[in-house]
Amino acid sequence: MQPPTVQDVYRARQIVYRHLAPTPLIRSAAMSDALGCEIFLKLETATPIGAFKVRGGLNLISQLSGAERERGVITASTGNHGQSIAYAARTFGVRAIIAAPEGANPDKVASMRRLGAEVVLTGRDFDAARGWAEAEAHLKGYRYVHPSNEPLLIAGVATASLEILEALPDVDVIVAPIGGGSGVSGHCIVAKSLSPDVKVIGVQAAKAPAVYQSWKAGQCLETPEAATWAEGVATRTAFELPLSVIRKHVDDIVLLSEEELRQGVVFLLESAHQLAEPAGAAPAAAARKLSARLRGKRVVLIVSGCNITKEQ
Repeated sequence: MQPPTVQDVYRARQIVYRHLAPTPLIRSAAMSDALGCEIFLKLETATPIGAFKVRGGLNLISQLSGAERERGVITASTGNHGQSIAYAARTFGVRAIIAAPEGANPDKVASMRRLGAEVVLTGRDFDAARGWAEAEAHLKGYRYVHPSNEPLLIAGVATASLEILEALPDVDVIVAPIGGGSGVSGHCIVAKSLSPDVKVIGVQAAKAPAVYQSWKAGQCLETPEAATWAEGVATRTAFELPLSVIRKHVDDIVLLSEEELRQGVVFLLESAHQLAEPAGAAPAAAARKLSARLRGKRVVLIVSGCNITKEQ
């Protein structure tokens, strides 16, 4: 279970681009003026599922063996990873089963089902659903797709970073949300390989700080709860593969309160007219919090997903 290299990311792009176009990278004049730096938004909201993870799903499912395709795949998700696997499974004609927590975002659940996946609502949170999926895979022989400990997933989502570095080679800082860690790991791998001076800053919810605590401790830790409004970053545990990359390459991890996360959604909507889910707006919230450190720099905020419900 070795981290992918930047060469793996280039190979993944050949697969991803058969199915997806590059997503926009736009400068926000209003956000730049408000924060005193050059703010660019990487709009992963423009993918077919409204989230960055579809890149990883396509790369992984495309490379399953014939036997694995025949058996079908199973995974766990709060929604966006599940949509990614469902989209890719439909693309390549593979059966997909997604375990989601009982209180999962209903819009994401409906999307997974529209894409043809069998969705099982089980457990109080993502980690409980993940436990069910792992047990079901062992019992019935499905190919289990771990939400983060998958080099092909990380290589796939890292293609977004290639697009950033090619469009904006003089970027100073990339700010990305952290759930399981595949996204920020991909940004680390690409940025540190192609432009080592680029700073990569991760963002977590203060009520779901497992990766932050694990990064500080140097080992995977688990928290008793992940009681954040931002379901896209609501995990109680860190995972070995992305944490190994994060420990080596990430420059900082910022924790946000629930109110800061909410204000991030508002800031992004009011200033850039971009609607994002809480995790997708977390980098905007972090940029407000870090404005003094970012002053005068070229900063890319990863708007990782737009699957926010009307109630949220």
